[in-house]
Amino acid sequence: MSQAPSINELDADMVDLAEVDISHWDLWQNDAQWPYFARMRREDPVHYSAESRYGPFWSITRFHDIKAVDKDHETFSSEPSITILDPVGDFRSTNFIAMDPPKHDEQRKTVSPAVAPRNLTLLEDTIRQRAGNILDNLPLGETFNWVDRVSIELTTQMLATLFDFPFEQRRKLTRWSDVSTGGRETGVIASVEERRAELMECLDTFTEIWHQRAAAEPAPDLISMLAHGEATRDMVNRPMEYLGNLILLIVGGNDTTRNSISGGVYALNRFPEEYDKLRGDPSLIPNMVAEIIRWQTPLAHMRRTATRDTELGGKHIKQGDKVIMWYASGNRDEEVFPAADRLIIDRDNARQHVSFGYGIHRCMGNRLAEMQLRVVWEEILKRFHSVEVVGEPERVRSNFVKGYTQLPVRVHPA
Repeated sequence: MSQAPSINELDADMVDLAEVDISHWDLWQNDAQWPYFARMRREDPVHYSAESRYGPFWSITRFHDIKAVDKDHETFSSEPSITILDPVGDFRSTNFIAMDPPKHDEQRKTVSPAVAPRNLTLLEDTIRQRAGNILDNLPLGETFNWVDRVSIELTTQMLATLFDFPFEQRRKLTRWSDVSTGGRETGVIASVEERRAELMECLDTFTEIWHQRAAAEPAPDLISMLAHGEATRDMVNRPMEYLGNLILLIVGGNDTTRNSISGGVYALNRFPEEYDKLRGDPSLIPNMVAEIIRWQTPLAHMRRTATRDTELGGKHIKQGDKVIMWYASGNRDEEVFPAADRLIIDRDNARQHVSFGYGIHRCMGNRLAEMQLRVVWEEILKRFHSVEVVGEPERVRSNFVKGYTQLPVRVHPA
């Protein structure tokens, strides 16, 4: 099996693209994937990797090709998985994002009211109060890990609210999110058996919550919606499907927002002229939020499987082939986003990014994520002149979750 080129020894412009395994964790942990993606977009935007630890796959790297795949759910199916990793063994969960219509539409419709505009309006005051409390308790003049103290804490509090999960146990949600998206290579778990045991704990906990909610009057939390929804009320009898949807909702509500909160701080420190621009005009925050989500791309890819022989970019894709939409590459496509590697908080087309996907599977929680980011930056500007990054971040060792485990910072009062 071929391995990724050594990111420390090889020039991305010199290596044979056929030898590049763009899915290799080391590239992502070292933030070294960008020059390889740039070459793929220029030279081979629909790129076939014959060998990798995940088997053969196609890499879709240009913005418009990604949208073409994402919107054609009849040719490019979400089943059996939305990640490059194939389901293994007898421990397989599924969820509505890894389903095609009509089942996808029925299940999505059941839980989408939780993040409808009316509910978001009701949630905004809660988010603002909690963000303020978190920021007010940060240590001035001391170095601390922004990821843990702010990004994880805020998103986990919000998740606990959406699930009506016991607030004092909310960090279990963070743990289950990390376990579900991280294999042994990430260091989050030591074995497949440990992963299974922890996810079964998640399932057992939420099965008990399900029965409590099913026995009560319908409520606006996600589990009550599933328990009382016409298309989902018997889901508890299909444990792996229930677990899959739980993980989808946990990861969707956790990783995207937490890594964009951290990524925004990091990006503004990398491009300090944009931080100055923000301080001079806080009305740029909503557009900046979209630009942060584009620049960070908190979930690097989504996978589809070809349902029939087809052609894309002059390449012949066969039925059953694995097709990887690299959102991270599409969001750095210079033909769509000039100076794409830079954060530009007043970028005209920032909202065109593909971080939330496109078509029927577009992330239903996108407005909630944007609102959390908007509110947290409004509260940051009220309190601090700057959140200063004082060391290099440590990144998640993953080609799916594009995020951070450590971001050392100091905050300076306004």
